[in-house]
Amino acid sequence: MAYLGLLAGYEYVHEACADPLLVRMLSAYLSAEATPSLRPVPGMDLAEYQRQVVERFANPAVRDTLARLAVDSSDRMPKFVLPVIRENLAAGRPIRIGALIVASWARFAEGVDDLGRPLALVDRRSRELQDRAARQAGASSRFVELRDLFGDLGADRRFVDAYSQALDSLRTLGARATMERWT
Repeated sequence: MAYLGLLAGYEYVHEACADPLLVRMLSAYLSAEATPSLRPVPGMDLAEYQRQVVERFANPAVRDTLARLAVDSSDRMPKFVLPVIRENLAAGRPIRIGALIVASWARFAEGVDDLGRPLALVDRRSRELQDRAARQAGASSRFVELRDLFGDLGADRRFVDAYSQALDSLRTLGARATMERWT
């Protein structure tokens, strides 16, 4: 949600969660891709937990920024998003939204939002990621070929195809129109 929200021009998490399109995207990711990759937790209703997460994010009193959620994604993506993608690839499940999340990170690393405003990538590897993002024109998989971050995903045709389609859509249509097409 962080990168898609930032690309769409939002600053705060609660603003993004007031957008039905972003909430629909987040909910679709959680239910169709993230939840199937989890082991059951006795006594936990995952659907209710998902609802509570969105409810907490939507609280304007918290005033959390999307930029804070996006900090150090080179540490967070390999722990949270990429394992979900790998699990779903192995099981033959959907990865479309996971690939979009990664593509939104790469698009963000290009340094401007959908309105042409500058974006600051705050990450210990920002220079390397920005360089990769800048060199994606004509070779959209350049960003995901960083083996120490993405492992073998950069060579997985199913992932690379989904990622490339998402990145192309983000560049040509923008975040909002891409989310409309992806959900």
